[in-house]
Amino acid sequence: MLLSNLESVPGHTISQQLDVVYGSTVRSKHVGRDFLAGLKNIVGGELTAYTELLEESRQEAMSRMIAKAQALGANAIVGIRFSTSNIAQGASELFVYGTAVRVTPLNNHLPDPFPTQV
Repeated sequence: MLLSNLESVPGHTISQQLDVVYGSTVRSKHVGRDFLAGLKNIVGGELTAYTELLEESRQEAMSRMIAKAQALGANAIVGIRFSTSNIAQGASELFVYGTAVRVTPLNNHLPDPFPTQV
């Protein structure tokens, strides 16, 4: 599956626009992680527990969006965007969406970006 935050896929042409696809997940903070993050917040620095939680959330939402696009017969998703929102105390939704399309390469072989100089 080709993924692009652009409105197209470089080196390809959109042959068919299928539908808007999305994926989401709602995650809550672990009490232990939240306590440790609160301590870290006092001294400053990256809250790695939250960074990991957000990365897992992004991956899950992307997987769900890709599955919906594949079910439509798409081979690419364009215009991908992410959004987050608070659902309840300590719980957030991560939402990703884009347009499922079918693309075809403009040519079978893209030029070598590092040609050998003679």
